[in-house]
Amino acid sequence: MISANLLAVFYLISGVLFILALRGLSSPETSRQGNLFGIIGMAIAIGVTIISVGNFSTGFLYLLVLLLIGGSIGAFIAFKIPMTAMPELVAGFHSLVGLAAVFVAISAFLNPEVFSLGSPGNIKVASLIEMSLGAAIGAITFTGSIIAFLKLRGIMSGSPITFFGQHYLNLILGIILVGLVFYLCKSQADIWFWTIIIISFLVGVLLIIPIGGADMPVVISMLNSYSGWAAAGIGFTLENTALIITGALVGSSGAILSYIMCKGMNRSFFNVILGGWGATDQSSSNQLKEQKPVKSGNADDAAFLMKNASSVIIVPGYGMAVAQAQHALREMVDALKKNGVKVTYAIHPVAGRMPGHMNVLLAEANVSYDEVFELEEINNDFANCDVAYVIGANDVTNPVAKTDPQSPIYGMPILDVEKSKSVLFVKRSLSPGYAGIDNDLFYRDNTLMLFADAKKMTEDIIKSL
Repeated sequence: MISANLLAVFYLISGVLFILALRGLSSPETSRQGNLFGIIGMAIAIGVTIISVGNFSTGFLYLLVLLLIGGSIGAFIAFKIPMTAMPELVAGFHSLVGLAAVFVAISAFLNPEVFSLGSPGNIKVASLIEMSLGAAIGAITFTGSIIAFLKLRGIMSGSPITFFGQHYLNLILGIILVGLVFYLCKSQADIWFWTIIIISFLVGVLLIIPIGGADMPVVISMLNSYSGWAAAGIGFTLENTALIITGALVGSSGAILSYIMCKGMNRSFFNVILGGWGATDQSSSNQLKEQKPVKSGNADDAAFLMKNASSVIIVPGYGMAVAQAQHALREMVDALKKNGVKVTYAIHPVAGRMPGHMNVLLAEANVSYDEVFELEEINNDFANCDVAYVIGANDVTNPVAKTDPQSPIYGMPILDVEKSKSVLFVKRSLSPGYAGIDNDLFYRDNTLMLFADAKKMTEDIIKSL
């Protein structure tokens, strides 16, 4: 049995390592080191918690068996999952964190003596508030993450799902939850506790269904924040320092990331959180492809344009991830550099399905960090660029965001690829992007559509080069 003081020291060490992990993850160059710090910190926290349980009782052995089973499943999924499915995986893991918080809160409420919280019907008020918050936020995270998973997976439509009075219903349910927590603390009746959980499950669904596809990366970071606050709430209930620190770090960093992304997309942080952004009539913009012709080309045309260019800007998107074209793209860039062409990469904050999606893929292909630029750093360069090679990006390059007030993405800063002398747009078809709207860039005079799988087209360009 480990002493309370030594337990606190180890938890403090793990907390410091978690902070160093976040600092490392703030840059691609130090992300591996940050991951290592996080792994060590979590190993210390789990190990010390197991030791603090006591002797090798039956419960202790059960705990080890369950840890091995859960760890094995997690490791198997992590090894097997492709990068294209990483956003769904993150949403799925968030749902498990939320559900775990709900289960711990239920355990603490039904058997408070084990957690030194009092006795049934006589639980400390502070503990009731903590477990209520942990259970409510955990339940919202669980169902919200499930909806996000279904949207990202394509099982549910990525378009906003709205109905009359939706925001008022959410507001009423929020007020009811506050009232239920008050009555729970006053009467400690089981019915109020279970009602809090049930309503919170419903709120999680209602918060996420009205959020459109263009805002899904913000949803992922927002749910990440929710899972952290749920863990922190349960940490207070269990009086577990490591859980409180970890939950607070995840919750605050997720909230900050969501705010930064909303700012980068010219979105209102509260509008995205409350849902309903982007629920507009898209019929007019979807008629564009029937009214305007497009120019299509092949790999030889693309190779000729890029080989004779002085500067090329690569704009990667989710289509590159689906085709796993990042390695072929790196090979194409190397071939262009040998011909004296200056090549850089332009990354939009919400390119892909989750924050940093494109950065991870490019790092996997060993693309130099010095060649990768964020929207604010490179957007002015498109006006002096000979060729913009858009590989699988759609909504983040759509000029409609600047011209059509009725568009779901109106006001979102985009990469100004249309200002380039020539735009090579790699796409399988003229189908709309994840936001569900047609891209006006397809029909510009300086755009050449390359209809093909992103990886195959890039490999064909390499042969032509």
